[in-house]
Amino acid sequence: MAGENEKIEMTVEGINLEDDVVDPWKVESKSAKGVDYDKLIKRFGSSKIDKELIERFERITNRPAHILLKRGIFFSHRDLNYILDRYEKNEPFFLYTGRGPSSEAMHLGHLIPFIFTKWLQDVFDVPLIIQLTDDEKFFWKDLTLEETHKLAIENSKDIIAVGFDIEKTFIFADTDYMSGAFYNMVCRIQKCVTFNQARGIFGFGDSDCIGKIAFPAIQAATSFSSSFPAIFGGRADIPCLIPCAIDQDPYFRMTRDVAPRLGLPKPALIHSTFIPALQGAQTKMSGSDPNSSVYLTDSPKVIKTKINKYAFSGGGATTEEHKEKGGNCDIDISFKYLSFFLEDDVRLEEIRRTYTSGELLTGYLKQELIVILQKIVSDHQEKRKAVTDEVVRKYMTPRKLNYNY
Repeated sequence: MAGENEKIEMTVEGINLEDDVVDPWKVESKSAKGVDYDKLIKRFGSSKIDKELIERFERITNRPAHILLKRGIFFSHRDLNYILDRYEKNEPFFLYTGRGPSSEAMHLGHLIPFIFTKWLQDVFDVPLIIQLTDDEKFFWKDLTLEETHKLAIENSKDIIAVGFDIEKTFIFADTDYMSGAFYNMVCRIQKCVTFNQARGIFGFGDSDCIGKIAFPAIQAATSFSSSFPAIFGGRADIPCLIPCAIDQDPYFRMTRDVAPRLGLPKPALIHSTFIPALQGAQTKMSGSDPNSSVYLTDSPKVIKTKINKYAFSGGGATTEEHKEKGGNCDIDISFKYLSFFLEDDVRLEEIRRTYTSGELLTGYLKQELIVILQKIVSDHQEKRKAVTDEVVRKYMTPRKLNYNY
């Protein structure tokens, strides 16, 4: 099932693409346009999502493509055609995505994979498993286990507020679920990967704690249906599709290498680009820098201030220069955010045309974005208010979902 461009050998340490660095912990580019994703596809050995694949997706699901798919925000994949084959044949598969809970407040960048995953759940009508890697953040951050678990619970409320169907969704924190069939799978994966391989993939050093070195197997274990006997009835032959940002791909290259040795199906993936920091596309939004991100807890006033004050502009230095030379949508952060969140394709193209020509000024572009983000965040906040601790408990209780296997 490996894609034709896939490189199975596990020889990635950091990911340096000339000036770009992309790995699970760091994303940097020296280009004002941000990461060169075409080069990233070649380096990672994944496959580009092209027009033909999107058309096939629409044809067999009888649904128009989500804006995040047709605009190239989800741009790369591994074995997506195999998942579509199974959908056509009415053969089972499941969705898997996750979140590393390192901060109480999630930002808009964190929301993107969940928005898309919610759409995939609606389109495919399949089980969804969401992993909260509270143990990972304990190993990598200066946080206690109690703190990371609390963050996992708080983050789960934001995730649930996206609208996932409780009858089709299981959410778990690693420190709660690490036992039984799941831990058995973790052990099997750990036995297949040597320290040298883990160091080559993730760049571990001699001073890294052994918790970090062992962790990738925990993220990998969720890829396999036999880790969840209550959901899949003990079946080990049901593959998954993983929507995630492409910086998580090293974990799943490792998983896909291990799967055949365990006699298990390889996970398929669909990768997203990064939503850039307010200050520019050289880095992604960061939970550790409040001025780089729009948080799901921000008030309308704070959102307005952040966009007006910090959102990097691709416009001219003066009104006269802008009208003469036009704006650069490739580096303008407000326009980039609109490509993620403005659903109207016609309006987005009109903004692109008028901003590029100099007709639309930066202030008006930012104002359009502010209104959209204020509504998205305020609507989310209202939905989150309805997510009580009891609702969280129900989503996080191991149980049979609304499917028979």
